[in-house]
Amino acid sequence: MQRVPGSPSRADLERARGKGIPDVIAPGLDVLFVGINPSLWSGAVGHHFARPGNRFWRVLHEAGFTDRLLPPAEGRELLRRKIGITNLVNRATASADELDSEALRRGARRIVAKVRRYRPKVVAFVGMGAYRTAFGRRRARGGRQEEELAGATIWVLPNPSGRTAGYQMPALTRAFRHLRRSL
Repeated sequence: MQRVPGSPSRADLERARGKGIPDVIAPGLDVLFVGINPSLWSGAVGHHFARPGNRFWRVLHEAGFTDRLLPPAEGRELLRRKIGITNLVNRATASADELDSEALRRGARRIVAKVRRYRPKVVAFVGMGAYRTAFGRRRARGGRQEEELAGATIWVLPNPSGRTAGYQMPALTRAFRHLRRSL
């Protein structure tokens, strides 16, 4: 199989294992999206939700968060829209399944500290299972949660990864649009 020009090689992806990527974050955001952890692809290129097939950027656009489809390399543009991105665990892996529950719980403590520091209005976790494990909310469902996190409203959204086909694009867009309309 021929590699697409500009995409990371297999060696690049292996070197990305364990790498972190910079947050897209600033004080006073309307919403801070919290991913599970970077993929190897994101670790290799240094941008959130960068793996081809990840629907995050498309769903942001279709749900009305952005006026155009942003490529991952333009992620910092979200700050002008008062949107940020971070991860529960800032360590690139081939699959989120490589993270154990303790890593997710440590990540939850990091997220609490970030929310206290940056004060977003809403913290939106993209990945229900990771949220449930990280925060000990085994019965959490998608949507707005009853509890808050350091003063921020919590939303739990489906994971936009192309690897999780449980939510097709229309349902994924509805979930994200519901959040956007609540802001």
